[in-house]
Amino acid sequence: MSRAAGPLAGFRVIEMAGIGPAPFAAMSLADMGADVIRVDRPVPAEMKTAPPEQDVLNRGKRSIVLDLKNPDGHAALLRLIETADVLVEGYRPGVMERLGLGPDIVLERNPRLVYARMTGWGQDGPLAQTAGHEINYLSVIGLLGALGSAGGPPQVPLPLIGDYGGGGAYTVIGVLAALLEAARTGRGQVVDVAMVDGTTHLMAATYSMLGAGEWKDERGTNTLDGASPFYNVYETSDGQWVSVGALENKFFAILLQQLDIGPDEYDPADQHDTTQWPRLRESLAGIFRTRSRAEWAKHFHDSDACVAPVLGLREGAQHPHVFARRSVLVNGRLIQPGLAPRFAATADSLPGPSPAPGEHTIEVLREAGLPAAELIERGAAVIPAARTE
Repeated sequence: MSRAAGPLAGFRVIEMAGIGPAPFAAMSLADMGADVIRVDRPVPAEMKTAPPEQDVLNRGKRSIVLDLKNPDGHAALLRLIETADVLVEGYRPGVMERLGLGPDIVLERNPRLVYARMTGWGQDGPLAQTAGHEINYLSVIGLLGALGSAGGPPQVPLPLIGDYGGGGAYTVIGVLAALLEAARTGRGQVVDVAMVDGTTHLMAATYSMLGAGEWKDERGTNTLDGASPFYNVYETSDGQWVSVGALENKFFAILLQQLDIGPDEYDPADQHDTTQWPRLRESLAGIFRTRSRAEWAKHFHDSDACVAPVLGLREGAQHPHVFARRSVLVNGRLIQPGLAPRFAATADSLPGPSPAPGEHTIEVLREAGLPAAELIERGAAVIPAARTE
């Protein structure tokens, strides 16, 4: 398999198969050109995003299946790790140690290795050994309680904030920083990535506003959480929605002008007068109900009023701007994000395909100088049922 060019070309990543944030981090590293070898299990995990060959989180990787309970399979993985720059795992604390693959053992064999550990709670703390998912991590840091309308229940978001923002993206950040230090010092290290840490880090500006008295600790009562009429959503005549994000006063003035709301009806200078918000919200709601979503999209197409149509996922993939930048790639039923970020010095390329578990078992073992046929015969390594040498 030819791997995509990119700033991480020449780096090798070993990914311990899992779900969610750790695979996303490894996918991102593969997108940037790294040779990512996913170590799959002989028995698939209970939870999965999609069938392996359709799982976008697997794209651009190579897959090898090893039985880590088999001494030969365990030894083969240690040999592969010796050839790697990065190891990414997303298990509960202690699991890798019980597999005989903890940092002490692995870093002794490969002192330059960046050993990235992605969990929800982190490697220590009172809840470190407890199961959880994004909704739980967002709950205890106060973020879930801040999402939703005033007087209503907390709003459950898509699993993006903690899983892929606070978890997966911060794993990539940690790996890249540790690789830079390893290049400078020759020493690898453990990178402890926790969703609770990464997500609270994303909340830096919110904490600043909270500390300065500019943010109320009650959902749906702040400028940016649905209380203000100029940062909100409005229903259109066809039962669809548009979003309004006219935060800055100059954009707010353009919004009023575009909607034919004169200063005698609402003065732009009164934008942050909260006593006027109910009246403005009612006025905006009435106006937006007079046209369809498509009509409003056309009306505001080249305007700085910060108004956009609220699209569905499949619609969004076809939006002209998204399409022009190839932010989303559509091939039949397969929908996947394009490459992000973009690098000026690296040729743009398409992400590689998602492999079947074990598709590259023979190839990877042979590259490492290991006897692929013997390991397969002993049950230490596995190839897909239809695959033969």
